[in-house]
Amino acid sequence: MKIFNAVTSDVKEIYNLIEMYAKEGVVLPRSLLSLYQYLQCLYVMKEEENVIGVAGLHVLGEDLAEVRSLVVSHTYAGKGIGRMLVSHVMEEATKINVKRVISLTYETVFFQKCGFDFVNKELLPEKVWVDCRHCPKVNYCDEVAMIRYVG
Repeated sequence: MKIFNAVTSDVKEIYNLIEMYAKEGVVLPRSLLSLYQYLQCLYVMKEEENVIGVAGLHVLGEDLAEVRSLVVSHTYAGKGIGRMLVSHVMEEATKINVKRVISLTYETVFFQKCGFDFVNKELLPEKVWVDCRHCPKVNYCDEVAMIRYVG
């Protein structure tokens, strides 16, 4: 199993993985179009030619980025793939000089194990102004904000 930059031929598999978790209420849904538009921000874990996990690193501002759409196939859950993807995303954040990486999540224990701490959403105006205003949960957001400092 290796982590790769996502390519266009991965998008339908990525979409299906995200959609499965979106239906469970674990992550927000993503359209095929948005996956193609942000393809350069997505990383996939593959076994043979199959996408078994995905994570995105979305830059929100000068020193802030977000781990987004982190999902792993149920078949491979609990095998450390999510942690490997987060580790890879953090390495990529370092390469582009991002100093803070956030996640809005329900999986707080997982992100704590990955070195993230709780943070007040009000301290993340870049996220609120870039993404939250377009989110279907804008008026009743129940996700927990977490942050990890790079370096």
